[in-house]
Amino acid sequence: MPTFEEELARFTPQIERVVRFALFPKRVVSRGGGNVPESGPVLLIGNHCGAIKDPAALYRAVSRPLFFNANRMLFNRADVDFLIRKHLRRHFKGFGLALDRMLGPLKAMFVKFVSANIGRLGAIPADMYDQSNQAAIGLFMEYLRAGRAVVSMQGRGRVHPDDPNPYVRTFGRGVPFIAFRMKDEEGMDIPVVPFSIFGTQRAWGIPGKIRVNIDPPLFIRDYEAGDKDATIERFRAALQASVERLLVESIRNPF
Repeated sequence: MPTFEEELARFTPQIERVVRFALFPKRVVSRGGGNVPESGPVLLIGNHCGAIKDPAALYRAVSRPLFFNANRMLFNRADVDFLIRKHLRRHFKGFGLALDRMLGPLKAMFVKFVSANIGRLGAIPADMYDQSNQAAIGLFMEYLRAGRAVVSMQGRGRVHPDDPNPYVRTFGRGVPFIAFRMKDEEGMDIPVVPFSIFGTQRAWGIPGKIRVNIDPPLFIRDYEAGDKDATIERFRAALQASVERLLVESIRNPF
């Protein structure tokens, strides 16, 4: 059976087409790509306010193979179709349904490819309504043991105007918990790389620039606080603060 890396290489032309469709007609610019280690296990964590445009933008900004946690709905064809229609209605109101019909065969090709292949390409299914996500955590740790780069995007893929920071939702404890367990159980102090994405919140089909800003890695060893829960919380807060700062930098000092 081929590895996920072999499948990613084999599907590169199709992935490129899907990425171009997801980002159309936006342009991705990035800063700090060299902060992602070129090999070995690494966790990447960032905000998530642009639906499927976010992983597409990070795919453009980082050169090594990436494995994303993904909404479990993306593994089902009917659910992917529903999510696209929901996105178009949210951004284009009444015109969204007409636009959905206009996309026709192009959208159908996109939906079929994503739902049929996202699992084959190593995406980690996550239940958006299950706070524990034990199965996803187990897969994250398995991928890290294999030396892979795994990505956790925090949020539901859209801007939340009522939140204190509508572009960066409060981070969960999953990534720092994984980092803690990898160090405690495996003796592996995994580099955790914060990143921010800005510009994907604009609707599909609207021109613009997407900025991906990437920080040097943080390590949980630098946030030990005497006990497990306190250490995890300190690391969670530090990761969120880094992503919030990166986002502000992208807005105030565009690149």
